[in-house]
Amino acid sequence: MFIENLKLRNFRNYKELNIDLYSGVNVFTGDNAQGKTNVLEAIYYCSLGKSHRTNKDKELILWDALSGQLEVTVNKTRLNKKIKIDILKEGKKAISINSIKLKKISELIGICNVVMFSPEDLKIVKDSPSYRRKFLDIELCKLNSKYYFNLVQYNKVLNERNVVLKSNNGNNLDIIEVYDMQLAKFGSHIVKDRVDYINKLNRYGQEIHKDITVSKEKISFSYITDAKNLNGIEVELINLLKKNRQRDFIKKSTTVGPHRDDFSIEINDIDTRSYGSQGQQRTSILTIKFASLKIIKELIGEYPILLLDDVLSELDTNRQKYILNSIKDVQTVITCTGMNEINNYLNDDYKLFIVNEGCIEEKI
Repeated sequence: MFIENLKLRNFRNYKELNIDLYSGVNVFTGDNAQGKTNVLEAIYYCSLGKSHRTNKDKELILWDALSGQLEVTVNKTRLNKKIKIDILKEGKKAISINSIKLKKISELIGICNVVMFSPEDLKIVKDSPSYRRKFLDIELCKLNSKYYFNLVQYNKVLNERNVVLKSNNGNNLDIIEVYDMQLAKFGSHIVKDRVDYINKLNRYGQEIHKDITVSKEKISFSYITDAKNLNGIEVELINLLKKNRQRDFIKKSTTVGPHRDDFSIEINDIDTRSYGSQGQQRTSILTIKFASLKIIKELIGEYPILLLDDVLSELDTNRQKYILNSIKDVQTVITCTGMNEINNYLNDDYKLFIVNEGCIEEKI
């Protein structure tokens, strides 16, 4: 899988853009605040139908324009796909694939798979469990339409249950019982899929981390949940919800379930979030991202597109070397402010774009 062409109109600081991408490595270089990250954001948006930087689609439209447009042509093993997205000022959007309008955004997911690595990804290691759950949800939604369905249904029921908890003092137990059964049903599938993904992260990630650190470190991932018996997880979730019901009424929110789960990252059996160095935390994210590439390849038969947003300057020489030596079979889009680290490893086998104030010039 790779992107052949990217077109933008009135997107961020691009009034008009039409570029052909190389199936290998594409490097976008220039000073800060010129529009390099906007290119990656556009590709990411065409993959998931949302930005990784904002929840407000209207912020993506050029300041004085009424609408914005994105279009990518994706070369796939079976059939090429042309994704076109129109974003309107009021925040609405229309998505089509090969000129066929999509009814649901879930129909877009999986058409153009991407893995993005940016400095903000350190939040997965350093910040609250919500960032780690979000990572798992995004990766699993890309790979599994059933997971997306279960997640949407779970969140819908969760919101409705929380409304009931906030609106009464425990007098409406019948409806809570119904919500508990639904949460347990959808939640059990979510937990099982997340645990399976964590197992795959361990299988691929431990070998990757070993290579990056020259066998000096061992990484491991563990899913953290209140439900311990995966074989009978639906029943266990129902019992946990019932056991914590009184506390839920007091706190006016649902206090147990996969929306509260987490996963740990340990290097040499030490918690990376609390005790890992900055270098170890960066390396763990690098491991996670490259393991994600391999998981996607395993499940769909082709590599996704790798987006590297100004991360090389944040890494030491060994980690830069690992990245640039590992992307030969993967279409990669890199943003950077300088070319020194790239020239050392790619031997001129890349396409170079110079970015300046919303204009892009291709260099041969």
